[in-house]
Amino acid sequence: MRRNQKGMTFIGLLCILGLVGVIGYAGIRLSTVYLNYMKVARTLDVTASEFKSENPDPAAIRRSLDKHWEIEDISGVDAKEVEIVKDEGAVTLHVVYDDSVPYIANVSLLVHFDKTVKVQ
Repeated sequence: MRRNQKGMTFIGLLCILGLVGVIGYAGIRLSTVYLNYMKVARTLDVTASEFKSENPDPAAIRRSLDKHWEIEDISGVDAKEVEIVKDEGAVTLHVVYDDSVPYIANVSLLVHFDKTVKVQ
């Protein structure tokens, strides 16, 4: 009697390892983009907390953002691209940007970021 073989073949193993490698490489390439976004989000949160209890001036917020941007060494988006909107005593900081990173040959990975912080 012949028994059926159980388990994975070498070709099946290579296919699985190839897929895991492609996804892992994408994760490695995207890690710098997400770390940069975390810096942007943290900078917006810190700036909003600095002007929490007072009636904030958009020019003062812009100067603070510029200082934090320089200290954190944020790339991919400029501090001037942060939209500061003042309406009815509340100030909102809003930034929208796309960041891309080369992946393989002429293929790039593009990530869209959108962050809004309200100064209260």
